[in-house]
Parts: sequence; structure tokens; C-alpha cells
Amino acid sequence: MSAQGQAYEQNFNGEKAVWLEWNSYQAAVLPEVGANLIAFRDTDKNYRFLHEPAADEMEGFKANPGIHGIPLLFPPNRYDGGRFEWNGRTYQFPVNEPRTGNSLHGFAHTAVWSVEDFGVTKTESFVVLKLSVDESHSIFQYLPHQFSIKLRYSLNGDGLLQHVSVHNEGQEAMPNMIGFHTAINAPFAPNSTADDCKITITVGERWELSDRMLPTGKFQPLTAEEEALKTTGVHPFWAPMDNHYTAQSRNGSNRMELTDSLENVKLVYDVGTGYKQWMVWNQHPSGKFFCPEPQLNLVNAPNVDLPAEQTGLVSLEPGGIWEQSGRLYVVQL
Repeated sequence: MSAQGQAYEQNFNGEKAVWLEWNSYQAAVLPEVGANLIAFRDTDKNYRFLHEPAADEMEGFKANPGIHGIPLLFPPNRYDGGRFEWNGRTYQFPVNEPRTGNSLHGFAHTAVWSVEDFGVTKTESFVVLKLSVDESHSIFQYLPHQFSIKLRYSLNGDGLLQHVSVHNEGQEAMPNMIGFHTAINAPFAPNSTADDCKITITVGERWELSDRMLPTGKFQPLTAEEEALKTTGVHPFWAPMDNHYTAQSRNGSNRMELTDSLENVKLVYDVGTGYKQWMVWNQHPSGKFFCPEPQLNLVNAPNVDLPAEQTGLVSLEPGGIWEQSGRLYVVQL
């Protein structure tokens, strides 16, 4: 503990949590619900940047922890019938979306993670969480590889920093497919409305999706609003969005920006250039939150007949480590 920061264990709506504080910033992560970073706040200004479950929503959240906070998806989004072949092996995941007949969002966001460390230094408050999979873990029956995923979150005066790493600890290459279903409040300020908000995202081309929400391998023309999403900004609830895009970094950055014209501030979600795809979902027409979802790989990547360089399907060699950092921070305009 320091004059600026704290790191401590305390429940979040009855669920075990590790809390971080640094000046007016506050964050909470839930180790036993997928290491979900469930809250990121500015307590002085009463900003709540992430879509948090209320106390009476916790049971529903734990049953389906996909649209609150920052759940880690491994692998992200949909896979045709839950089945794919890769590197001479057939993988079969449970079909948990009966409407489409697909497997959705993988296993990490519902798993119990361990807390490796948390504390405060002179420059930050931090927490480190780990998911370890081997033959004894329930995930191994679907992803028969020995691997671990680490998440490190830290707070300081620059906002929230996220670092994720995947370590292949086995003897065979493994498919590395990862993303985040980040749920951003729009607005995040108590006196603002959705009409005060505009968003931009560094998207490139829009993938065509089938009626089962799987990429066809083709692109669709962007609408005028999607062109504005790339440039000048668009209302976050301009239309129903459950859209898949390539990522197209600009000025060396791959990011979402949410500008609140009433507060005259901008929330920046810089995810890092390692993510080659975006999903954007906005729970239209609720007008409360939207999900800019960075993904390493294309939806259903192993089943799409395109080069790995285009689908983003990464082969992680034995002993290999893949990692990426991202950041959420506020700019005063």
C-alpha cells in the first residue's frame, strides 16, 4: 500500500475479487469468473467505463459472463459445429449456441483462474492471474495441450494497463486463438447520454457473415456510417451491429476511441497491433453499452480457406510464448 495506490482482496457483489486503486482510478478483477476485469472507474468523476453487473444480476452474469467487464475468450467467437482440423488433429468443442449450431467463445471466460500475485510498487498497483491447463484440467478434453495463460492488470496515473501471454508448455504446436469481449459503457459519465457519444475504431474491411454468423471468406462494402466509424466517428447505436472487420492500424495504433462531447473527454482503448481482427457488437437498441472486441484470429479461422497470415491463426510452437499489451486511458479534450 502507498499514499497513491492499494491492492486488496474484497468481494464484488458477493464474488471474490482483487481490487486495485491508484489515486481516483479503481479496478476490480474476478479470479473465479474467468479473470474478468469487471470494473474500471474514476471515483472522483463517477465514471464507470465498463458494463458492470448489478448485485441482482450476478447469477445471470456467472452463468453467461460474456457481456460485462473484459472477459478473455480462448478461442474467441464462433466455430462451425464446434469442430475443426488443425495440424493433423481434429478438435471438437461443445455446441453451446443452438440457434447457429456453433461453439461460442471457448472456455477461459468461465474458468477459475489463480491469483499469482498482487500488490503496490512506487509506480503502480497490480494483479497477476493465471490459467494452467494440463491433462487434469477440464479444458484439456477440448484443447489437448499443456499451456498457461497469464493476465497482468495494473493501474497508475496513466490508466489501466493489460498484459496477456500464452505459453505453450507442451511438446506439440498448438493453435493460439484469443480475444476480448470488452464491454464499454456509452455513456460512461453519469450526466451524459448516448447522444453525447461518438466512437471510432481502427477497422479495415468488413467480413461477410453467413446466416450462422460465420465468415464466407469474402468482404462486403462499408456503409457511410462504417466509413465514419473509421474516421470522424459515429453514434455507437446507429444501427444493430454484430459485425466482423479486419483491423487496420493507424499512426502505429490499433484502437477504439469513445468521445463524450458533454464531458469533453475521450476514452481510448488501445489494444495493440497484434490483434488482426475486430468484432463490434452493440446490443442494439438498448443504448447502454457496446463491445469493441479485439481478436487475434478471424472467426472460425481453422475452417476458412484462407492463408493463416490473413485469418490470424497463430501456431504456437512448443515452449513458445505469445504476448500482447493493451491500455484503457482518458484524454481531456
